[in-house]
Amino acid sequence: MPLPEAKPPDGATLFKQQCATCHTTNLSDAVRQGPSLFGIVGKSAGKADGFRYSTGFAKADFVWDEASLDAYLANPQATIPGSIMAYRQPKAETRAAIIAYLKELN
Repeated sequence: MPLPEAKPPDGATLFKQQCATCHTTNLSDAVRQGPSLFGIVGKSAGKADGFRYSTGFAKADFVWDEASLDAYLANPQATIPGSIMAYRQPKAETRAAIIAYLKELN
C-alpha cells in the first residue's frame, strides 16, 4: 500500500521557517532586519514607518500586491535593485503559500 502524499506546509508555517528571523507579522514587536509585514499587501514599497530601507527602496514606486510580492520573493535584487534581502524562493507554490498568509494579515 503506497503512503499518502505529504501535505505541503501552510503559509504561516513557511513564514515562521523562512521569514520570521528577519520580519514580524505585527506592529508591536521590535523591528528586525526587515520591516514588519503586517498589512503589507496594498502598502507602498519602501514606506513602512519606523524602518530604514536600503537605497534601492528609495526608488521603488509601486504598491505591494500578489504579483510584486511573488517577483520580489523569487529575486529581490531583480525586482528592486539595491535591495539587501538575501532570501530567494525559487518554488512558485511556496511563494504562493507565503503570499496567501501575508494577505490574511491585512
